[in-house]
Amino acid sequence: MSRVLMIGAGGVGGVVAHKISQSPEVFSSLVLASRTKSKCDLIKEQILKRRPYKIETAQVDADNVPQLVSLIKEVKPKLVINTALPYQDLTLMDACLETGVDYLDTANYEPPDTAKFEYKWQWAYREKFQQKGLMALLGCGFDPGVTNIFCAHAQKNHFDAIHNVDIIDCNAGNHGYPFATNFNPEINIREVTAKGKYWENGQWVETEPMAVHRTFEAPELGPMEIYLMYHEELESLSKNLKGLKRIRFWMSFSQNYLTHLRVLQNVGMTRIDPVDFQGQKIVPLQFLKALLPDPASLGPRTKGKTNIGCIIEGVKDGKPKKLYVYNVCDHEAAYKETDNQAISYTTGVPAYIGAMLMLQGKWRGQGVFNVEELDPDPFMAELLVKGLPWVEDVEYET
Repeated sequence: MSRVLMIGAGGVGGVVAHKISQSPEVFSSLVLASRTKSKCDLIKEQILKRRPYKIETAQVDADNVPQLVSLIKEVKPKLVINTALPYQDLTLMDACLETGVDYLDTANYEPPDTAKFEYKWQWAYREKFQQKGLMALLGCGFDPGVTNIFCAHAQKNHFDAIHNVDIIDCNAGNHGYPFATNFNPEINIREVTAKGKYWENGQWVETEPMAVHRTFEAPELGPMEIYLMYHEELESLSKNLKGLKRIRFWMSFSQNYLTHLRVLQNVGMTRIDPVDFQGQKIVPLQFLKALLPDPASLGPRTKGKTNIGCIIEGVKDGKPKKLYVYNVCDHEAAYKETDNQAISYTTGVPAYIGAMLMLQGKWRGQGVFNVEELDPDPFMAELLVKGLPWVEDVEYET
C-alpha cells in the first residue's frame, strides 16, 4: 500500500483519481493538488459520493519548483503522478529529483512559447534519475502510452521484425457544441495546426498540416475521415522497434471541426505569440482557450465512442504478418464511472495502471523510460480488467 501525490485536476486527473480510489489495496491514500484547489475539491467530492477513500487536496503552482518540493516533502509520497500540462514536466521532474521520489506523466515536454514537443528535454534527465536510483516513466496515457505498449506487445508476441506501423485515433463522440476540443484547447490546437511528420527509412518526412487524408473503417464507429499528423510516440517508437521501416500517426476530424479551426487560424486566433490589446499583452490562443468550453465539462454531454489502435505489419518466421490491435471506449460509460468523457478516460486509465505497476514493482528501473521499453504483458493484462479491453485481429485486412 502506497501514498501517492498527483498534480493536475483536469479531466485526466479526475479519471486517475477515480481509478486510484477503486484500488485501495495498492494506493493507500491520494493527495490531489492543483493551482486551483477548488477543482481538486470537486473531484474529491465526486469520489466520496461513490465510495469511502482517503483523499486530501492541496494548492500548488506546478511551475514553481520550491513549492513543489515543499509539498512533496510534506506529503511524503512513493510516487508523483503528473496530470498537469506538458509545460510543467521539467519542473515536476526537478522536484522529484530533489526529494527522491519516482515520477510518471502522460505527455512529453513542450515549451510554452514554441509549438514543439520533443523528448530530448526529458531524455536528458536519464543520468540524473539513474544517479538518484529513481524511475521516471514518460508518456503513460493512451497515445502516447497504450499505443506504444500495443507495439511492444506485438514485437514480443507476434513479430520477429516490425516493418510498418499506423497508429489510428478515431473519435465519433458528439458533445453538441458547434466547436470544442476534447482535451486542453491550447495543447490540442497547437498540435493540430502543426505540420504533419512521419518516420520512413531512417528519416523524418514532413507534410503540410492536414494535407494527407484518407477514409478508415473503424470497428464499432464506421467510416472515419483520418488525417496524418505528427505525434510524440513516433519519436520513441522509431528508436525502440526492431526492423522498423515506417511509422505514421492518424487522427479523425469532422469537417465541422476543421472548418471552425481554419477560420480561427485565418483571423489569427491560434497564434501563440503575444499581441497588444488595449495596452496589454495577450496570447490569442490562450484567450481563445478561455472562450471555449472546458473539456472537463463535456462529460455529461458527450455520446458515442472512440477507437484507438495500431495496424502493425512485419514478419514472423520468415512470413509476412499483419495485426490490428485496438480499444473501443464509450463516452457515456466513461462518464458514468468517472464523471469524465472517453478522451480523459482513455488517457487516465493507462496512467493509473502504469502507477500501479510501478508501485507493485512489476515495472521497475533506474533512469527515464518510455513505456515500450518495459514488459508489455502485465500492462496488457490490466487493460482487460481495468476498463480498456483490447481486441486483436491477426492477419487484419485493410
